[in-house]
Amino acid sequence: MPVGAITSYIDVAQLVLWVFWFFFFSLVFYIRREDKREGYPAESQRLGQTVMMEGFPPLPKPKTFTLPHTGKKVVKPGPDKPQYKLNAVPTANFPGAPLTPTGNPMLAGVGPGSYALRDDTPDLTEAGQPRIVPLRLANHFSVAKGDPDPRGWPVIGCDGKQGGVCKELWVDRAEPQLRYLEIDAGGKRMLAPIGLCNIRRSKGIINVESITAAQFKDAPTLKSYDQITLAEEDRVVAYLGAGKLYATPDRAEPFL
Repeated sequence: MPVGAITSYIDVAQLVLWVFWFFFFSLVFYIRREDKREGYPAESQRLGQTVMMEGFPPLPKPKTFTLPHTGKKVVKPGPDKPQYKLNAVPTANFPGAPLTPTGNPMLAGVGPGSYALRDDTPDLTEAGQPRIVPLRLANHFSVAKGDPDPRGWPVIGCDGKQGGVCKELWVDRAEPQLRYLEIDAGGKRMLAPIGLCNIRRSKGIINVESITAAQFKDAPTLKSYDQITLAEEDRVVAYLGAGKLYATPDRAEPFL
């Protein structure tokens, strides 16, 4: 028999090829199964019925993550049920039609205003302390010399009217940087992500172009203004994000 032959019909090259095929198929199967941890089972609307589709391969088994400070957390693939009521209806009668919000679009929880119901506990630093806190509790933080301190400055909405006054700065203990501005909106306190705030040093004002002055009062609040939970962060960012599309009627319309 020639070199490398095992029998008259099988040689080493054939075995190597078969092993490669088996490995490649197993790899594709594993990756395809793992990418179903989010978004599956998929919702299909056909013939007026809503069907949850899993397809092949099946959903993976739940994973258990050991988290620092909080212990173990089991994450199951696919949601058991919708996390919150969807205040929206399809714009047309065909599967996959775009959704339009019903009621107050800023609070509908769709589009840029959608959010996830994350854990109602604060994100923690390596030392186990709440990660994002107001500056009054982060004693080793301060506003750098020469930088503007916006506390006490008026906050202006996209309509040019004042929606509140900046009362406090919220910082990230793990990554030393400013995260939120705490705003007093007529007796109600809210947070605005610093990325959506334009601190105009020359005029001594803060512009928040995402929402109008009147919409400051409908912003989500916190259980405690000494810390912010993961769930509250999603709601805060979602509300300001919704304003990018829904704050005024013209924002949802095409430019042309």
